[in-house]
Amino acid sequence: MQHAVVSRDDWLTARRGLLRAEKELTHLRDKVTRERLTLPWVRIEKEYLFDTPDGPRALADLFDGRSQLLVQHFMFAPGWKEGCPSCSFMADHTDGMNKHLAHHDVTMIAVSRAPLAEIESYRRRMGWQFRWVSSNGSPFNYDFRVSFTPEEVATGHINYNFGEWRETGEEWPGLSAFYKDEAGDVFHTYSTFGRGVEVMMGTYAMLDLMPKGRNEAEGMDWVRRHDRYA
Repeated sequence: MQHAVVSRDDWLTARRGLLRAEKELTHLRDKVTRERLTLPWVRIEKEYLFDTPDGPRALADLFDGRSQLLVQHFMFAPGWKEGCPSCSFMADHTDGMNKHLAHHDVTMIAVSRAPLAEIESYRRRMGWQFRWVSSNGSPFNYDFRVSFTPEEVATGHINYNFGEWRETGEEWPGLSAFYKDEAGDVFHTYSTFGRGVEVMMGTYAMLDLMPKGRNEAEGMDWVRRHDRYA
């Protein structure tokens, strides 16, 4: 893209114009955040069980003493040799956040359908410290619409991101939030899918400030697992 080269005064004029748009976006984001906090909740009635390094655990056990749980639905199906590269890109941002989240009443974990042994092998390879559990054998991923049966995929469309999705595949990314009250009851409060998961990708926020922006041909074509960059 060819850019105009101007005087500092002309640059400041243009920058102030963009600042007005940025402030409008900030105010809109604040408004959406307030609306998100008013969403109704859904009580979790089903007993979901997960395989963890500490043995089988129910969803309520994953809060680790806190009242809020954030789940990264990490695309990693049974038999895959490694986790999804874009989910891995997301996960690279987790360890830095976790200390702060934990001290603000939030436990963050990843959940995948792959068996725990496959998850642990990949987690060690990537050097991640965050907790990652397996929903293998549980309907959790299917109920939260991030995993789909071969029969669903064969129809040519799936119910993903709160609507019909023409792109098909058995695994899709997402983030889900849960709350546990003092009685131990668990509630589903929020989920986001598709580009909504970009909230985890701080790298994108930095690229958006740069002269070349994200500099992508198709989606995340440039992203590699962090141990695969030359």
